[in-house]
Amino acid sequence: MKKRIWLGIPGVIVAGLLAYFGADLVGLYRLDRYISASAAVYEANSGPWPHVSDVCIGCHGAKGNSLHQGYPSLAGQPAPYVAAQLHKFASGERPNPTMGPLAMTMSETEINHLADHFARQPAADNRYFAPDAALLAKGKDLVASGNCVACHGGKLMGHDQFPRLAGQGYDYLLAQFDAFADGARSDPTGMMQRIATAASAQDRKAMATYLASLAPQKK
Repeated sequence: MKKRIWLGIPGVIVAGLLAYFGADLVGLYRLDRYISASAAVYEANSGPWPHVSDVCIGCHGAKGNSLHQGYPSLAGQPAPYVAAQLHKFASGERPNPTMGPLAMTMSETEINHLADHFARQPAADNRYFAPDAALLAKGKDLVASGNCVACHGGKLMGHDQFPRLAGQGYDYLLAQFDAFADGARSDPTGMMQRIATAASAQDRKAMATYLASLAPQKK
């Protein structure tokens, strides 16, 4: 009899603990499951912690989809383009006070890994941009007459060394048009310089408006 009583005590204790801490224990269990699942997704996405891409989230958003009109979205950008721009930042060919020092610290393996990672991420809509209707219509005509699809693809999603334009941040797009126009930035074909310098300041705003408003599509 005594043996059965002693054997029953642990069960009573466990039952008492569950009764007293039940909700908290269930919460801890769910938190543990959530952390485990999140860690598994994180590692499946691009290997164990830390990812090279983690440092990019602050400016370029989770998985490369920026929420700020001044920072470009990297999701869906062609890997060769991302890698080429990181090399330009590192060499100073494309000056940038943030990207320059960061790119200089990266190895070739890290650059390629980062470029491949963002190329795999699905591009999201630029849902925080409200286009001006007049600029939107004008920009659509200018992009069509400028034959932007010849380099950037029919859906303006980019390929090879040509970047995705669809759904990029308005402020970022306009800053790049202005940089090409004043010679601060160049491209291998020289086409962007010719388009940007031939466009007025209002034309550049219109093109940036139209491109920022485009919903990215699957290639």
